[in-house]
Amino acid sequence: MTATVNLTGVPETMLWTLHNRATEARRADTFLHDPACVRIYESITYDFERSFGKADGSHPMRSRAFDDVVRPWMAAHPGGTVVELGVGLETQLQRCDDGQVRWVCVDVPEALAVRERFLPASERCRHVPRSALDLAWLDEVDASKGVFVSAQGLLMYFDEAEVRRLLLAIIDRFPGVDLMFDVIPRWFSRKTLQGFHKTKHYRAPPMPWGVNRDEVEPLLRRWSARVTAVKSVSYGLYARGVAGAVLRLFSQVPVLRNLPPAIVHVKTVAP
Repeated sequence: MTATVNLTGVPETMLWTLHNRATEARRADTFLHDPACVRIYESITYDFERSFGKADGSHPMRSRAFDDVVRPWMAAHPGGTVVELGVGLETQLQRCDDGQVRWVCVDVPEALAVRERFLPASERCRHVPRSALDLAWLDEVDASKGVFVSAQGLLMYFDEAEVRRLLLAIIDRFPGVDLMFDVIPRWFSRKTLQGFHKTKHYRAPPMPWGVNRDEVEPLLRRWSARVTAVKSVSYGLYARGVAGAVLRLFSQVPVLRNLPPAIVHVKTVAP
């Protein structure tokens, strides 16, 4: 059974990430075991390579990095709540479910309508059809056993004032919350604002919020005194071959570490 998916703008990027994750997950030596992702990918009628070109490891590396943080958080917070902002067709719950965690999937209505065709909501997985910037989604979260909020491939599509407002609202509402998100460097943000064509058939949406890796921690600490720890890593941890070697080198050399995207894990405390 196949399904046609019609998306534009930022919601269409969830097909880009699906393409990269599923291609990695189909490998015999994969670092991202993800049968749900493969099932969805093989069910959608869409010319992925025409739009996005040959798959690369960026998005599966990102997903694996998020998994490696979420799993121990879940073990330390049995029955806690993970909120995925801009969830799209991400299948982290399906990879990491421990049978206790509660999940809240937040995305714009047209994106969640596609998700529900393949990954319906359940007793422990709620779908909230709202933009992450519509802070009414905060009211849908049970914070009694701890909250972890993640945003993969989302915040760069907002401007800095919107990101600040969103993160501060989360920190204020959920004392002690963990946050995890990825950032793009300033040079790449500028490139998208000028028009970034992934292929001749696909132009990526503008990404206004660019912040260099070395700037993230000072920025977050200026925004909130409740931020107690900020850890950032590059995408290169699981990269293979020459690309992996280059990314790992970049992460270790100060003059180069701001060039690639980064993944950020933030710990906070109650006031």
